[in-house]
Amino acid sequence: MPKTALLRPSSDRGAADLMTSLAGLLRDWLPRQRWFAGKDRPVTDLTLLSMTELYPGCLHLLVHTGHPGHSSHGGVPAPGGTPPSGDCYQLLLGVRDHPAPRLGRALIGQVQEGPLAGLTVYDALYDPRSARVLLERLRNPGAAGPLRFEADPSARVPAGLAPRLLDAEQSNSSLVYGDAYILKVFRRIQPGVNPDLEVPGALAGQGCGRVPAPVAWFRTTRPFAATLGVLQPFLPDASDGWTLALAALASGDDFTAQSRELGRATAEVHLALASAFPAGEHDENARTAAAMTERLDAAAHSVPALRPYVPGLRNAFRALLTCDAGPPAQRIHGDLHLGQVLRAGREWFVIDFEGEPSRPLAERCGAQSPVRDIAGMLRSFDYAARQRRPWRPEWARRCREAYCAGYAARAGWDPRKKHGLLRAYETDRAVYEVLYEARHRPDWLPVPMAAIERLAVRGG
Repeated sequence: MPKTALLRPSSDRGAADLMTSLAGLLRDWLPRQRWFAGKDRPVTDLTLLSMTELYPGCLHLLVHTGHPGHSSHGGVPAPGGTPPSGDCYQLLLGVRDHPAPRLGRALIGQVQEGPLAGLTVYDALYDPRSARVLLERLRNPGAAGPLRFEADPSARVPAGLAPRLLDAEQSNSSLVYGDAYILKVFRRIQPGVNPDLEVPGALAGQGCGRVPAPVAWFRTTRPFAATLGVLQPFLPDASDGWTLALAALASGDDFTAQSRELGRATAEVHLALASAFPAGEHDENARTAAAMTERLDAAAHSVPALRPYVPGLRNAFRALLTCDAGPPAQRIHGDLHLGQVLRAGREWFVIDFEGEPSRPLAERCGAQSPVRDIAGMLRSFDYAARQRRPWRPEWARRCREAYCAGYAARAGWDPRKKHGLLRAYETDRAVYEVLYEARHRPDWLPVPMAAIERLAVRGG
């Protein structure tokens, strides 16, 4: 009998014994993962929140990580199902005596103590067997402990699709099955329905063809209700906007026609979102300005290079108090950039509605100004232009103009005529980028810092 079968996940003793085996390995492995949010904070506490054995030797875990300054409450949800402070991560771990050589990249380490002592642990999403089990669970909805596998009854997913794990840099993990479907496995888990399930489903109901509709998903009921993964159609011949933009830059090609169509596609998605999630109120600019200023102060505390520009950046946020209120607040994408759009043939598609994972789920699901999404895309054109030397500011400027023109043609209002709003949201996005790059990709920090220098000047 495998050692994992000797564990009793429903017992506190079994959970404690399992963490005795895994804690040391996970403390070292988690901070090295692209999707781990606490890279700038040491992991001081690890608590097992949930364990389900998908099959002998494959464990599905929800693990709470505590950091300095956060009270973990022992990793137990507070009354009302509120999760403990800190972060909750979804892990799929394989446990073997001797892992196959092809799983080398997935290796986490050999267990030194506890009930799994002597066994080797690895990230099971790299294991084709685990990937196939996940797909079969989604094809045949049902329960496994606290896990619930569900599907659109009208969808028919074929069996036997070969899985492969995407190697792209991202904040979650994605499995592609037979170039027909893609399963996004969320890593950082928060209570509630994940927007990447909720929004595409709602847009499909609106008849919006710009977003692939979910066909199956899985969630958990313990220790709190949360979405764990979503299966959607995969567009095998599509290229993401970032790749296409860099290719255009490398070949000296113009990208304005594609940018204009992308602006139109963004407007269509915004119109469908407004219909699917009625809000009908203007964003409260005073509260928005205060939140932006608070984020700026926090970022400047963490990134000293930002501090000289704080006064000018605050002026950009103060302008919200007197500028045009702009379009009504509504549900938006929340993290729109060239990497979140796909072009298949002549059509643009929008993906990844999870929003900025670092922000609370309730905030990401709330009504916000659509200018936030527009600003994110405009910043992305600037990012692309700065990937080559010499920098091509005119390329970014033409793309930005074309994108806004395409948006205006479909939405009925022009983002370029909302200068104060657009500057504030671009500034807020650039501040977010500075903090992100400082934590995750320090070599990229000069890219958003160049925008910070521009935006800190009045009218920049």
